Amino acid sequence: MTHLHTLIERCQPAPAGSFGEDFLLTWDKSDEDIRTLALLAEILSEMHRHGKSFRLYDTGLAISVFRDKSTRTRFSFASAVNALGLALADLDEEKSQISHGETVRETANMISFLTEVIGIRDDMYLGEGNSYMREVSVAVGEGYDAGVLHQRPTVINLQCDIDHPTQAMADLVHLITHFGSAEALRGKKIAMTWAYSPSYGKPLSVPQGIIGLMTRFGMHVSLAAPPGYDLLPDVVERARRQAPASGGTFEIAPTMEDAFRNADIVYPKSWAPLQVMERRTELLKKSDKTGLAALEKECLANNARYTSWECTHSRMRLTAGGNALYMHCLPADISGVSCAQGEVAKNVFERYRLATYREASFKPFVIAAMILMSRKKDVGSFLRHAVTR
Repeated sequence: MTHLHTLIERCQPAPAGSFGEDFLLTWDKSDEDIRTLALLAEILSEMHRHGKSFRLYDTGLAISVFRDKSTRTRFSFASAVNALGLALADLDEEKSQISHGETVRETANMISFLTEVIGIRDDMYLGEGNSYMREVSVAVGEGYDAGVLHQRPTVINLQCDIDHPTQAMADLVHLITHFGSAEALRGKKIAMTWAYSPSYGKPLSVPQGIIGLMTRFGMHVSLAAPPGYDLLPDVVERARRQAPASGGTFEIAPTMEDAFRNADIVYPKSWAPLQVMERRTELLKKSDKTGLAALEKECLANNARYTSWECTHSRMRLTAGGNALYMHCLPADISGVSCAQGEVAKNVFERYRLATYREASFKPFVIAAMILMSRKKDVGSFLRHAVTR
């Protein structure tokens, strides 16, 4: 409990950029916002470990909108809102009037009468996921300003086409607890690399989230991918600007080996080429099943040219002391386990398997922290009272 009380004493009132605000991109938030959020997530994790409640609500709804498959994020959102005292309702668009042409503006208000938070996952349509979240945000803001809604729900990005804030923040908290502090991350090298997968269409948001967040902590961020597997240019440019401003560096390495060399952290993860995701969006809009099947065949054939991009024991030996921390958002494509050949060798993944579970374990607390910071001005006072209850 001593560690918990020490953490709580460091917790100050929520920064001005958080109270009453949505969480749609990590780079929308100030450095103070991000550091406070990471600290709060760590506190909530410790409170749960010690059986201390951080319930905020007596009543109210949390609405989840998942437009793509999910395990960790879906259950993390459910866990977070339940811990805060909210009931969870899932918006099934096929069972709603959306299938009959109901507008986003109308739907957003109709689901929000007693709603405190709306979590949205929309990562399939490049150029549209984050825009949809902002459309929902504007709609509930209008409803609240007009007095239709008694409270304005907070909108949380549970993964979009640009960023995966809850994952990137969970990764950050994992690194802070692993290395001891946010300050200890300064000077550490993280390799965010593409890795081979026998599947198609993995979003760009995880690697973009990592380079968009870790370049703010004085880290040396190395990005590597085969030719053509580009990320959004705006996000890459942001990483280039942020790195020197924080005292770190950002590079695009030509090979996986170059990125891994002397790295303290490695994050080998498959993603689809930017141009493939752009083409996929248009085909999805038209419900062109034939075109999607042809694109998948083309993409898988292209992926197969780079089966050697795998996190292996020999590559891990190139890292700092041969002992870098392996990270993954999960599920990883594990060679000889979940697929014949994939992102990571079986012996490497098994060595770090429990560490990746620990990495994932911070996500519900990150989500709860996002909601708390949006709803409570003085989070520190709330937590000090909660821990003595």
